[in-house]
Amino acid sequence: MTHAGVLSRSVRWAMALALTSATAAAQSTPPRRIAEVMARPEFAHASWGMEFYDLQSGKTIFALNRDRLFVPGSTTKVVTMATALEVLGPDHRFRTKVFRTGPVVGGVVQGDLVLVASGDPNLSGRARPGEQYAFIDQDHSYGGQPLPDDPLTVIKAMAAQVAARGIRAVTGQVLVDASLFAEGARELGTRVTLSPLVINDNVIDLVVRPGATAGTAATVTVSPATPYLTVHATVTTTDSGGTPALRMVEDSTNRDQRTLVITGSVPRGAPSNPRWVIPAPSRFGEIVLAAALRDVGVTAIPRLASRAIDATALRAHYADSLMVAEHVSLPLIAEARVLLKTSQNLHASNFPLILGALEARQAGPREASRTGFDIARDLMQRHGLDLDGAVQGDGAGGDAYFSPAFMTRFLEMVWKRPYAAAFKKALPTLGVDGTLAAIQKDSPGAGKVFAKTGTFSSYDPLNRRMIVHGKGLAGYFTTKGGREIAFALYVNNVAANVPDPTVLAGQALGEIASIAWESLR
Repeated sequence: MTHAGVLSRSVRWAMALALTSATAAAQSTPPRRIAEVMARPEFAHASWGMEFYDLQSGKTIFALNRDRLFVPGSTTKVVTMATALEVLGPDHRFRTKVFRTGPVVGGVVQGDLVLVASGDPNLSGRARPGEQYAFIDQDHSYGGQPLPDDPLTVIKAMAAQVAARGIRAVTGQVLVDASLFAEGARELGTRVTLSPLVINDNVIDLVVRPGATAGTAATVTVSPATPYLTVHATVTTTDSGGTPALRMVEDSTNRDQRTLVITGSVPRGAPSNPRWVIPAPSRFGEIVLAAALRDVGVTAIPRLASRAIDATALRAHYADSLMVAEHVSLPLIAEARVLLKTSQNLHASNFPLILGALEARQAGPREASRTGFDIARDLMQRHGLDLDGAVQGDGAGGDAYFSPAFMTRFLEMVWKRPYAAAFKKALPTLGVDGTLAAIQKDSPGAGKVFAKTGTFSSYDPLNRRMIVHGKGLAGYFTTKGGREIAFALYVNNVAANVPDPTVLAGQALGEIASIAWESLR
């Protein structure tokens, strides 16, 4: 049988499958060009689900398996970010404060300085004029390059505020109260440490720049450079086209002064960033804030390692009259641009913890058992969403299942909110920026489709290849005729003998979205 014959049979199968679903009577099948993408041999073992939904009429345009649950990957972040915007409000600003626990006598604090972690995800150098946070398409948490700004900008600014109050010494220590929620778990994707204190996204960047010629030494730049981590690097440059071979070993006896040894080789070409995860962000905060204070002339030491934090006792000092520094974040809607464009796992994983903790503090012990997912469920129920089409165990998408119909209805809910236009703009743009920067760059839909990507994959030892358990794309576009469309696309279990099946699946989803934009009027 010819390849064309196989393709035709696959197309007929895909269309028949849609017609036999429980809800097929109310929907049309995917157009031929979309069905042809789905029927490519690389997707022979994959499962597809999708829905394209007209937001004005409230009707499905076309769909396939729209009520079945799929592994959504980071399209989950649409739900996480919108839930945070609904609960906290798009204008919410995190306030990170530093308090003194005793009087100031002759410029000397008779007690401690306490930084109270608020959950602000952007204690960094991201802020820009116009109340925007900067981002790089491949975030440094995923091995991309760091922003050029000093990642300790916020910490240094708070230290300067302390000095501006005439404080020149502290008899006690510099403490961090990170009791908003428990610190120490690792998020499921990049394995970065969850904490209510987030400085430089809780990583230290290690920028490895190859030499000009093979055999020369590569340089390693540490950012931020702090007393917390010392790096010893011996890395050589090899010919371009080779494979990086770096080995990173922590060689530390003092847990507050870590030593990292980097050896190996990198090929000529662009710099890389095998960033190092900060294991205890609150401890890191104590060390870098004490160092920043010393840099502005305030004599201070970080908390002694033998001293435990008593957050309940410290809260007695959290009064405006005792506040010596404060950082106020940009509005929460500005954070949406970072979280959604770059698919920032730490930020997304923190939000359910932040929401649950804030509610517990406001409601008291009676609500202590509730979590951020209880809050999300309440929101979904109020808006009449079908919760049987949603399963969520983390904020980033490492533990979730969604149906295409649930996701499009969730997007419909967002579209009716005052922040809808800003939310749409915060999503990656097909072929332009964020995690869609390299997807369908030359397609008709490039620059017209705004959608969150999602990927969940693992290694298959049997076949020595990667399998894509879930690849997703969910968002919006406006047709040439002015119709506003919400859509959700999922392909699960892509097992194909290609160098990177995640790229294959991602390009296919982007192609389908572009075809839909091009075809719908």
